[in-house]
Amino acid sequence: MRTDHMLSMIDDFNGAGFEQVDLMAPIQFDVSVRYLKEDPWERVRQISRRLPNSKVRALIRSRNLAAFDFLPHDVIDAWVDRLVANGVKVIGAFDGLNDIDNISRALVRAKEHGVETFGAVSFCESPVHTDELFVAKAQELIEKADVDAIMLKDAGGLLTPDRIRTLVPALKSVMGDRVLEVHTHSLTGLAPLVCLEAVELGADAIHLSVAPLSSGNGQPSTQSVVRDLRALGYVVNVDDERVDAISNRIREIAEEEGKPLGEPVEYNGLHYMHQTPGGMLSNFKSQLETAGLSDRYDELLHEVARVRKELAYPIMITPFAQFVGTQAVMNVMAGERYKVVPNEIKKYVLGYYGTLLAEIEPELREKIIANGASDIRLEPSEPAPMLPSLQERYPDEDLDTWLLRAQFAGSQVDEMKKTVAEGGNADEIPQPYFGLIKALYEKSEDGQQHLKFGDLAISLDKSK
Repeated sequence: MRTDHMLSMIDDFNGAGFEQVDLMAPIQFDVSVRYLKEDPWERVRQISRRLPNSKVRALIRSRNLAAFDFLPHDVIDAWVDRLVANGVKVIGAFDGLNDIDNISRALVRAKEHGVETFGAVSFCESPVHTDELFVAKAQELIEKADVDAIMLKDAGGLLTPDRIRTLVPALKSVMGDRVLEVHTHSLTGLAPLVCLEAVELGADAIHLSVAPLSSGNGQPSTQSVVRDLRALGYVVNVDDERVDAISNRIREIAEEEGKPLGEPVEYNGLHYMHQTPGGMLSNFKSQLETAGLSDRYDELLHEVARVRKELAYPIMITPFAQFVGTQAVMNVMAGERYKVVPNEIKKYVLGYYGTLLAEIEPELREKIIANGASDIRLEPSEPAPMLPSLQERYPDEDLDTWLLRAQFAGSQVDEMKKTVAEGGNADEIPQPYFGLIKALYEKSEDGQQHLKFGDLAISLDKSK
């Protein structure tokens, strides 16, 4: 979704009554730079200015941000500084290993700026991910970062009503007056029930998405959950007309851009076995088709579950979902397990990404180390500062751009800057023009239209 898409419904968002609006996480920066070729910082500034009635949120992913490898402290510190300077009012952080030391520094720095903070306890199902573990991690976030809120982050859509009945009271018991947020996805069809049950048990905030961006891979539907909460007797001060206007605009954008709409899904018990995000499942199918191995898809899903168990149950969110998935694909395609080892897997077992929650079987650990790249050091070291060299190499740029260059290699930032300087993505027609073209085309008596927007000329002919 482009920034102009968001701005086209910003007034309704501002008047809808949302306490906070999630705007930016590393994936939004990634998509803006690499695919949309838009300046993500300009998005933050524009949306923040136009959304005074809701607090704009940003999420930090461990010490990776939009990269895979850890970034140095000078980049993380400056990232927090620039989020605040550009208008973000609430900053949170999560780590896929629930290694609180990977995120506490950023949260402390955000708190020093006077913005609200939340720390995520990332959820998944495994023998090591017990209620006791999640409670301990919440306590650690409070002790080390003094966060204002704890977010129970279920990116895999794995929470069930039964699990939420034990987990929410356990977390609330150690949080004092801090806010408990529940964030889940609709991958198994249970997310709406999970949110309703969480509220009944005392959760202070739930994360929803306006349909048709909800359901499926997304969060539960704002419209549906608000309706159900009201039926249970809760007062929800959300403007239904504003929400409907947002929903209608999203549908228009989806139609114009040829994007699918979110749809409710049926319960899927298989998801609890592999716990793989929906987008990665599509990638698996594509990779196997390319290799002529489409008939081994179910085998691959079982291999994902096996690899995850062997690697001490990392939570299947970025970047660990990609690590596990890539290793599983290589195991299936190579015919011998762990014969081919990606660099990231070797770094993972060596502790480059943080402390693991369980031990990896020694024989497997040695095989991974032996088959991985020989130039990876056996002891991880703190990455060297990056900003001084970026400033020296690009003296005419600003800190926001240096921070993008720290994460996006090659010419990606240059291509983004060039596209922005030229007035937008050359591959996309600005939103107002798209609607105009569509209307003229449909109303044309002879089926022809010839349109010109600056240097862009468009000819439409229904007969061809």
